[in-house]
Amino acid sequence: MTAELRNIGWRRTALAAVLTLVLPLAVAGGASAAAGLAGPAAAEYVPGRLIVGYTPPVRSVVADIRADTGLGVDAASEPASLPGEQVVSLPRGHTVMAAAAQVRRAAGVTFAVPDYVAHAAGDWYPDDPGRIHRPRGWEQLQWNFMPAAGVNAPEAWANLIADHDAGARGVRVAILDTGVAYRRWHKFRESPDFRGTRFVAPCDLVAGRIRHGRCTDPYALDRDGHGTFVAGMVAEATNNGVAVTGLAYHASIMPVRVLNAGGYGDSSTVAAGIRYAVKHRAQVINLSLEFGVGVSAADIPSVVSALNYANAHRVIVVAAAGNDSADRVAYPARYKTVIAVGATTSDRCLAEYSNRGAGLNLVAPGGGNDADDLDDPDCHPNRNLPSVYQMTFRRVGHPGSFGLPGGWFGTSMAAPEVSAAAAMVIASRVIGRHPTPAAVLRRLEQTAEPLGGSVPNFDYGYGLLDIGAATAPPPAT
Repeated sequence: MTAELRNIGWRRTALAAVLTLVLPLAVAGGASAAAGLAGPAAAEYVPGRLIVGYTPPVRSVVADIRADTGLGVDAASEPASLPGEQVVSLPRGHTVMAAAAQVRRAAGVTFAVPDYVAHAAGDWYPDDPGRIHRPRGWEQLQWNFMPAAGVNAPEAWANLIADHDAGARGVRVAILDTGVAYRRWHKFRESPDFRGTRFVAPCDLVAGRIRHGRCTDPYALDRDGHGTFVAGMVAEATNNGVAVTGLAYHASIMPVRVLNAGGYGDSSTVAAGIRYAVKHRAQVINLSLEFGVGVSAADIPSVVSALNYANAHRVIVVAAAGNDSADRVAYPARYKTVIAVGATTSDRCLAEYSNRGAGLNLVAPGGGNDADDLDDPDCHPNRNLPSVYQMTFRRVGHPGSFGLPGGWFGTSMAAPEVSAAAAMVIASRVIGRHPTPAAVLRRLEQTAEPLGGSVPNFDYGYGLLDIGAATAPPPAT
């Protein structure tokens, strides 16, 4: 059941409206190392090097290892830290762990271990250059990822690196949106900062459909830019010297196109997209879209059924609360099994466009200006505050040219921050290996920074998302 589509305009207007469902549905979105290590997910030891311990009488550790194992090691230039130790270099083609096992068999050797690399017990900041083309230039644009007004990504990144799951590696996040610029195909181009991002099970449900359990169109490519922006916020390649960063940067993205080139779709397509994502093993589903605030659960039974199906299969669903400046959260975010996300500004104030009200779980940075009707000392209405940034089309609807355009803000931008947080909580195993959606929500709510007084409250739910706290290990006892 659909009504005629109605374009309410969202591209770089002063207030980022969510493209609403009339029953049509629309995007809830913005207007308009140590040496030798290849990034945060690389091995945590220096390649090609061992530290060897030995007991006398040993005339030459290197010579004895060569004689006993046939392994052509050499003395490394770095001195050993203690008597009875030798740093050795391995010949090309030999892995550190396999060589260590060989060297341990040599006469007089008491241990042979990789030269492990320590990292600071603090936050981790990637090198992505942003617009200034210098390492860490991303920080000038992505205030929403920083501590204080943002989601505290550097602490979360460090937590996951310490847990050996940098960037939520292996977690599947489905992006149900306008598509994603994840590959070349005819006029379409891959976003330059998705090189290295893993994409799985793409499906275009606008141009195709599910037939006999299979997607008839596997090219879920973006015609708009919104879905590319949202996917980038979750898993844009990070620490690669290109553009900006993604939060759960090693997560696998499942592009599912449910909105057309204008940002609209219908309830049956969205429901089909949710079911498709669940059947293809998504662990988190992001819905940066909303139905009009007048739409009830009874009006969208197929979507409600799909949301129940996702919850029964332990899939976390995150949705934008909506950009109507309303005292009511829009569906699907309003549904009881969905994490409903409102938007805040760089002042840590509710954004002027963000919906609020019963059922709001969390807020996360969406950019734009402060609401003007709150008795909140953090709010300073009528100031011109920044939007948020990810790599997407330089101009809406032009899928061949990419950049970091301004003017994107909305609850569409807040929702994927929470989806990424959910993926990072799963990867961290801080609440177990296979947490339920309810357990993940509880973790995010318990670790959020309270805003607006007692929690939960009408304007901010349980408060501002803090991914650093959500992924932090329990204190040692």
